[in-house]
Amino acid sequence: MRLALTEEQRATLAYWVPALAAGLVTWLVVLLVGQTPLIRASALALVVVGMALMLRRWGAPLAFLGGLAFAFSPAFWSQTGGSPDRVSLPVILGGLALAGVGAVLAARATRRPALSLILGLFIFALLFLGVLAEPRSLRLTTLLAAWTLYLLVDGLLLANPRPDEAPPESLRLRHTLGILLLLVAGVANDPLFTLLVPAVSLGWFLSASPVPRRYWLVLLILLGIGVRGIVLQYVDDGWWLYPATRAEASGLRMPFLLADGWRAASRWIYLFGLMIEQFTPVGLVLSVVGLSRLARWYPTLGVVMMVAYATYFVFGLVYFGRDSAVLLLPLLMIQTLWITYAVYSLGQWLQRGASPVSYVARWLAPAAFILLPLFLLLRIAGVI
Repeated sequence: MRLALTEEQRATLAYWVPALAAGLVTWLVVLLVGQTPLIRASALALVVVGMALMLRRWGAPLAFLGGLAFAFSPAFWSQTGGSPDRVSLPVILGGLALAGVGAVLAARATRRPALSLILGLFIFALLFLGVLAEPRSLRLTTLLAAWTLYLLVDGLLLANPRPDEAPPESLRLRHTLGILLLLVAGVANDPLFTLLVPAVSLGWFLSASPVPRRYWLVLLILLGIGVRGIVLQYVDDGWWLYPATRAEASGLRMPFLLADGWRAASRWIYLFGLMIEQFTPVGLVLSVVGLSRLARWYPTLGVVMMVAYATYFVFGLVYFGRDSAVLLLPLLMIQTLWITYAVYSLGQWLQRGASPVSYVARWLAPAAFILLPLFLLLRIAGVI
């Protein structure tokens, strides 16, 4: 018997399917190729779902392929494999069940499914921190960062659309309270999550939406707690003033910040090399094109993403830990956004040049985009 779906249900299904499909493909590849324990593989798949949702505005094919491109990048892939999870599957399922019950109750009370999903993620993060694991989980940080950036991008596109797309609207509760909850969980897990606070603050300010003053107060408190945590965790008296050029020349790697790291030319070379390593030189060029086009057509989103990118870029310059690439995954998420938008812009240009618009012109850019995640997958599989 066929299920009769309303127009709204069809639209919701069409919105979610590409992201869920990207997450499912990632889950299978991480399990089978990466030999990753089930729980860890599932968490990584949820990161890709959030990444793909961030790209959903520019079409289902590009969201699916962009999510996979990020999933198969070396920095993200470095989180795969490893020893079996220390936390048993029944315990994790119990935590998910509690989070699910909380999300369902919130959905019935607020009638806001998206916010309820974020509340469920928040509850699970708190259970994870309080019961299931120790703080500073890199995978939890990556998961929360992906969904925070998704909500930030979604809110900015709603409040600051292109004039020819739709009239601007106010931020939804998921874009304010939802982001705030994720920031609370993220900073509680790792103070480095505070690097997202400037971009969120700027996004709320430029959206011209009424954000309750108590939200701003919580944001300010989080900023203070996070900065204090960063100083305690990443600043060491013995290394803070150590010459970065000397540390680079000696090949020193320590999980601390060096104040003058931004002055060392080798640090800049390292970061640009990291970008090229993740997405190839073509990806680096596409990210520059995507940023320029995004700043042209969505100036608010472009500025906010540049601020978020800059905070992580500066951190990458002055941080000398071996886990630098993993800590910079939010930076790579933003770069994936720029790459995807560049491909979208190319597709729009091809369609405008075709008269009349042909089926081939419509699908040429997504078809070419397949090459990036395919190349990255073959590389991690050891085929090339």
